[in-house]
Amino acid sequence: MKAAEAQAFEAGGIAPWIMALRPKTLTAAFVPVVVATALVKADGHPVLWWVSIFALLSSAFIQIGTNLVNDAVDFKKGADTEKRIGPQRVTQSGLLTAKQVMVGGMFCFFVALCLGIPLVIQGGWPIVGIGLVSLFLGYAYTGGPFPLAYKGLGDLFVILFFGLIAVMGTYFLHTQVITIGSAVAGLQVGFLATVLIAINNLRDAPQDALVNKKTLAVRFGVGFARAEILFLVFSPFLLGLYWIAQGRLYAALLPLGAIFLARRVVVGVFRNAPSPIYNKFLAMAAGLQLLFGLVLAVAFWIR
Repeated sequence: MKAAEAQAFEAGGIAPWIMALRPKTLTAAFVPVVVATALVKADGHPVLWWVSIFALLSSAFIQIGTNLVNDAVDFKKGADTEKRIGPQRVTQSGLLTAKQVMVGGMFCFFVALCLGIPLVIQGGWPIVGIGLVSLFLGYAYTGGPFPLAYKGLGDLFVILFFGLIAVMGTYFLHTQVITIGSAVAGLQVGFLATVLIAINNLRDAPQDALVNKKTLAVRFGVGFARAEILFLVFSPFLLGLYWIAQGRLYAALLPLGAIFLARRVVVGVFRNAPSPIYNKFLAMAAGLQLLFGLVLAVAFWIR
C-alpha cells in the first residue's frame, strides 16, 4: 500500500470499512439479480422492480457479511499474515480488530435478514428456507465448526449461492415457478463468480496449506486448480447451446463478445506461477462476470 493510502487508512473513519467490504467483488451479488430479472421479462412475466431491489440488497449484505467474517476468521486462523500476496485485509494489517470486523459481519447478516422480510411475504416458506440457509452458509463459509472454505467446499458454496440460488430465487419471487432456463442462467452466472474464488485459492495455496486450509488448490495441486479455472471460465459459453435449443439466439451469441476477456484470464493463469500478478487476473475475472452477465441480461431483455 502506498504511504499516502496507508496514512488515510490509519487515520480511521470509514475508509478501512470500505476496504473490508471488498466492493470490487460485489458484482457477484449484482449480476444474478440483473440476469434473473431480465429472464423474467423474456419469459413473458411482469417484472416486480421492488422484488429485484430487495433481492439485490439482501444478497449484497449477505456477501458483505461473508467477506467480513472471512477477513476476521482467516486472520485468527493464521491464513492472512504479513506474507499475504493478495489484496490487503483490514484485520491482518491492524486497521480494524477481529472483533470489530466480526461484529460488522453479524450486523450485515441482520440487515440482510430484515431486507428479506418483504421477500418472504412475497414468496412464502420457500424463501424462508433459502434465506436462512444463505445466512447460515454466509457465516459457515469460514466460521463455525465446519468452515466450508477450509474443507474445499467454498467453490460449491459460490456456485450455489451466487449462481443457482440467487438466479432461481429471484425468478421464483417474480413468477412463483422454477424453470430449467433459470437453472441454466444460474449456472452460467455461478461458474463465473466461482472463477474469483478459484484464482484466489490458487494464488494463496502455499500459505493456505500451512494453516490447514484445504481448498481445492491445496488438496489437488496447481494443475487441478488451473483445469478448474479453465472449466469455470468457458462452461458458461458452452451452456449457451441451451439457449440456441430454446430459440434464443441473442442469449447464446451476444455473450460470446466476452470470450476475449475469458481467454486473457485463462492464458494468464496458465502462463504465470501463483504470485501477486494473480491479483490482476482476479480483477479481470470480476470484469468478465460483470460483462458476461450484463450482456446476457440485455440479450434476455431484447429477446
